[in-house]
Amino acid sequence: MEAWRCVRRGYSRCAVRRGRYPMLPYHLQSLGRDRITSWDISQRFCWNRHISSCMRWPGNYSWAPYPYFSSQHCSLNWRPPCLFLPNRSQFQYWNWRPDNFTHTSLFHLSSYIMNSEEDKPASKRRKSQGVIKRHWESLNHHNKENMKILGDKRVDQKYKDEKEKFEFSVMSYNILSQDLLEDNSYLYRHCRKSVLIWGFRFPNILREIKHMDADILCLQEVQEDHYRKEIKPNLESLGYHCEYKMRTGRKPDGCAICFKCSKFTLLSANPVEFYRRDIPLLDRDNVGLVLLLQPKFHCTASPICVANTHLLYNPRRGDIKLTQLAMLLAEISSVAHQKDGTVCPIIICGDFNSVPGSPLYSFIKEGKLNYEGLAIGKVSGQEQSPRGQRILSIPIWPPSLGISQNCVYEIPQVTRVEKAEEDDMTQKQLEKTEVLIATEKLSSNLHHHFSLSSVYSHYLPNTGIPEVTTCHSKNAVTVDYIFYSTEKESINSQQGTEVALVGGLKLLGRLSLLTEEDLWTVNGLPNENNSSDHLPLLAKFTLEH
Repeated sequence: MEAWRCVRRGYSRCAVRRGRYPMLPYHLQSLGRDRITSWDISQRFCWNRHISSCMRWPGNYSWAPYPYFSSQHCSLNWRPPCLFLPNRSQFQYWNWRPDNFTHTSLFHLSSYIMNSEEDKPASKRRKSQGVIKRHWESLNHHNKENMKILGDKRVDQKYKDEKEKFEFSVMSYNILSQDLLEDNSYLYRHCRKSVLIWGFRFPNILREIKHMDADILCLQEVQEDHYRKEIKPNLESLGYHCEYKMRTGRKPDGCAICFKCSKFTLLSANPVEFYRRDIPLLDRDNVGLVLLLQPKFHCTASPICVANTHLLYNPRRGDIKLTQLAMLLAEISSVAHQKDGTVCPIIICGDFNSVPGSPLYSFIKEGKLNYEGLAIGKVSGQEQSPRGQRILSIPIWPPSLGISQNCVYEIPQVTRVEKAEEDDMTQKQLEKTEVLIATEKLSSNLHHHFSLSSVYSHYLPNTGIPEVTTCHSKNAVTVDYIFYSTEKESINSQQGTEVALVGGLKLLGRLSLLTEEDLWTVNGLPNENNSSDHLPLLAKFTLEH
């Protein structure tokens, strides 16, 4: 057995000296590099790596810790004499015959070691590396049959000719920070290592951004060094202005909002930090970013408030998620309220780490949530285990946060205006940012005063199969969203088809999502053509005024 252990490890035991030596000549170290090698003589049979580390052998057993040879390769009744020293008496019990392993035998090794294949069900093992086909779904006039492939730039001429309407597109995309990818490599064991390198991933991400050609980009997990050296310069060369907010903790990624200078002017940029040193509940480093944009060449058009965020992932900390969301909504309320008392149109993008139908999702869409008796682990809908069943406290966050149960600031917040018109505004006007002084008694009811709809319906209309926005080795769900403010009118009782009837934003179309089964046909995410573990979301709106 000692001899066999040596064979498996790729070494022979020396009887004269202590120590281990490679079994075979240097020139055969090319084995294991995805090629078929012909053997001249059996003495050349060797490999340059430990067999026990090779977990996959094409066409054979994933659990085998060594190559599985079948009769179509060669007979197993052979003995490679080169494995042993001239004194072979100690190995007389080996009954292999080298004459059965001829010079015409072939041996194939794969160049990819898929350590996770043994854990994946057959439906999720590596499939053909094709291209994901996503269609453009036109929602104007509620004509669901009017569909087109992304890249077809045709737009209903009616909307082009109506000068009083301002059309623009919005993309939300979690691009997967390289540091987070490497820190959580267990999520990407299904991937070829070559597709996980930033030098491979970034050109793909940039290609997607160029191809979709959105007027507003909301990006999450934007790594600071990559943003500074590559992402921002490339986007600026495409005509975008970029604003960025990095997380406050040790993870060097954050959120970015980029918009085309040809279509918008920046009125204000307002970062939101969810970490509060003096509040134990808020000990996480997630952030948000809120911009106020003015459409160009449309003097009568209302400004648009665009928000981007990446909420806490931890499925068992729904209290933190709800508080972070309330802080973001409070900032949006502060920015979106205009001098005349009106509220400008709102678009909220991001990775909310919550699934459709969860209490957090419902709160965003319905504007209200009674969380009395709600388990802390059920807020986002991610947690399936018995853990995290502590009940949410009333109130969730302390009064010292300065945010009411209506998700608005209780303490006056000075609007951060970063443009030249700041000099023309009086201090009194700055302090007239909308503020509500809390008079309500302690309540388990949360509210916000925006009428928000989701761009996507989250389920296929005919089958009810869930759409997904992220797919990796452990999970495939929807956690990414584009919400927009509108007066809701349900069309055929289906989500994602609400439109603005009078003024505001109207959803014209969206880029279709996919199912988990669709994504596994191209080996999940990331893959050769899609370099994040999230899908980009894309929607087109018209601003009526």
